[in-house]
Amino acid sequence: GQHRTEEFRKVNVLMKVPALRDGSFTLAESIAILLYLARKFKTPDHWYPSDLQKRARVDEYLSWQHVNIRGKGSKLFLTKVLLPLLTGQPLPPEKLEGVTEELNVVLKQFEEKFLQDKPFIAGSEISLADLVALVELMQPVGAGYDLFEERPKLAAWRRRVEEAVGKQLFQEAHEGILTAKNLTADKIAPELLEHFKHQLLKQ
Repeated sequence: GQHRTEEFRKVNVLMKVPALRDGSFTLAESIAILLYLARKFKTPDHWYPSDLQKRARVDEYLSWQHVNIRGKGSKLFLTKVLLPLLTGQPLPPEKLEGVTEELNVVLKQFEEKFLQDKPFIAGSEISLADLVALVELMQPVGAGYDLFEERPKLAAWRRRVEEAVGKQLFQEAHEGILTAKNLTADKIAPELLEHFKHQLLKQ
């Protein structure tokens, strides 16, 4: 709930995470932050390639993913983990089936359009597109839906991304989301609970 404070509002008036403060400069939105950091620190070229067409592939995925992989993956997480927590009611099976099917549709699109038969989204090397994709796909996994289990192409891609990032760093980065299904209401700030409840019950 720290992002709902007035102090955080000075960094991001939208009161959402992530947000970045670099000296007096502040920036919101994860993709904008990643691109800013890649440019500022002149990261290795494969993260955001200088080659026009490879960069366009990264941009294409980053533009598509918001309402697709991110939208459907986080919806499954929120529905399966947070909704029962907030309402105190078990999740209706038909609701879970609906959001799972929505996610399955975009996973098929991801494999066919973006991954195809390449090791990574932009070609032979990992890029920001792969990083963003896998982070979002770990949300449903954290909710107990192993979407890699029956998708060998996706599972092989995940292994390549993990190896490229480093398995230990990958585990550390996803520790919070992978233990989220054990979350209890008393661990969430009351005002944040109300915010989530309002958002989720509208769906």
